[in-house]
Amino acid sequence: RVQLVESGGGSVQVGGSLRLSCAASGDTYSDMCVGWFRQAPGKEREGVATTYLGGFDRAYSDSVKGRFAITTDYANNAVYLQMNSLEPEDTAMYYCAARGRDSVGDCDTGAAFADWGQGTQVTVSS
Repeated sequence: RVQLVESGGGSVQVGGSLRLSCAASGDTYSDMCVGWFRQAPGKEREGVATTYLGGFDRAYSDSVKGRFAITTDYANNAVYLQMNSLEPEDTAMYYCAARGRDSVGDCDTGAAFADWGQGTQVTVSS
């Protein structure tokens, strides 16, 4: 399996920027599907962005398109989420996840993500 540890969360004002980091270890490979998800209090978890660990085929939810960017550093087994023009609606716990090695299909937020980090909190003040 894959172990994931998120970092980089914090409190920012509207319009600010933040970069989240996800350190992956264990059974990693370049075409492993990875993604960022978020969950606000009282809300269901929602997908934010996905990519392959090798850094190709990026996809974003409509709510963050043009503001967020998912990138990777495969040599260091790292995944990043650059968050710009932050809005109060972006306030949530953000999680990094990886799809199981035996899973098939498109790398999108509906994929069968099996391994999850513990999350990092992002708070955007109004």
